[in-house]
Amino acid sequence: QECSKKQKNDDTQSTSVDALSSNDGSEEKNEFDMLANAKILLSDCLACDSCMTLEEGARVFQQNQKEFFRILNLNKKCDTSKHKVLAVSICPQSLPYFAAKFNLSVNEAAKRLCGFLKSLGVHYVFDTTIAADFSILESQREFVQRYQRRNQEEHALPMFASACPGWIRYAERVLTNLVTSHICTAKSPQQIMGSLVKGYFARQQNLSPDKIFHVVVAPCYDKKLEALREDFYTALYNSPEVDCVLTSGEIVQIMEQKNVSMKDVTEVAVDSLFDDLKEGDIVRHDGKRSDGYLEHIFKHAAKELFGMDVKEITYKALKNKDFQEVTLEKDGETVLRFAAAYGFRNIQNMVLKLKKGKFLYHFVEVLACPGGCLNGKGQAQTEDGKPDRALLAQMEEVYTAIPVRLPETNLQVQKMYQDWLEGMDSKKVQDTLHTTYSAVNQSTSSLDIKW
Repeated sequence: QECSKKQKNDDTQSTSVDALSSNDGSEEKNEFDMLANAKILLSDCLACDSCMTLEEGARVFQQNQKEFFRILNLNKKCDTSKHKVLAVSICPQSLPYFAAKFNLSVNEAAKRLCGFLKSLGVHYVFDTTIAADFSILESQREFVQRYQRRNQEEHALPMFASACPGWIRYAERVLTNLVTSHICTAKSPQQIMGSLVKGYFARQQNLSPDKIFHVVVAPCYDKKLEALREDFYTALYNSPEVDCVLTSGEIVQIMEQKNVSMKDVTEVAVDSLFDDLKEGDIVRHDGKRSDGYLEHIFKHAAKELFGMDVKEITYKALKNKDFQEVTLEKDGETVLRFAAAYGFRNIQNMVLKLKKGKFLYHFVEVLACPGGCLNGKGQAQTEDGKPDRALLAQMEEVYTAIPVRLPETNLQVQKMYQDWLEGMDSKKVQDTLHTTYSAVNQSTSSLDIKW
């Protein structure tokens, strides 16, 4: 409702959306209790068109440190029948925040974060890079298939990336099926990690999915909204794939509340989904500020469709640094044209061109945050809610220095395709790693919002 009032106004810094409680103005902005109630500031919220229903607001309200500690405290009680296995999955774009903030290497940050979480009572701490491996591989395959069907299917191309929940929310709630039909059906790394933890890992540990409380540490608030999607819920076990999302900043608040410094925490190796193995050093995917969908899909498509090995990708900035394009030339002709569009101004310009039939791109990596995932509103913010540019620059430096691993070279992923998913072309792959997107609650006035 507040969002509707603000449509004609560019000032979105001070109003908050809170479905269950009101702020009487007595709380300091950075106090634990205020964020513990999971208020979402309009300056933080990337979803629009008044799309927070009361029910969603109530459920977002529960995704906070209080719920996390409720489960931790429940486990400390004697009644073991009510105990839950706590598993925390950490997004790759969150680790550079902890590394830069506490002046650690990314591997030290991962181990100390793991040590801190386990000191609270968490049982398992995972790195979600393996889930991004699956998401990228499925996106690559889908793009090649769409390209090959482009002359038979009207909505085959362009294909839009599906990893950013802010973009997905905007597309489904505000845009028409003309746009949503172009969104890649591969699930985001967060939700694939949900399938891995509540599906594969639960089976390995002989646990019912509802006995696992799965927390994701993410760089942005929209990940909380993503976890609420009905298609990411296992009705049989009355269990969501992700029970709670905490931002990187919320984890730091817990540390401050506990009066714990990352530098004082014992290093503990991050867990693996596979038996009792421990994870090795942190790796990432190509891409400067994201999971690298554009680069991986571009190189894969160049090889599969045109037999060309692309080693390095050259970005060409267009209107601004958050709208860049990459092209592939063959025999003097441009055969692939990809773009990265970050931030809502670029997204809206892109959608406008699509609706006017003036769209030249085959694939677009769409991210709602200007600057990409590292600049998520749940981290790298100053006390007054503005981007901490110095910290962000450090984070980008840390992230860029992480070694790159191609998803195709992950032997565990290949093994899981065969042993768990019954082959790469199976129905189980479609059910587990893919979803569908469609327009809902469309509103013509919402197209007039100025971002």
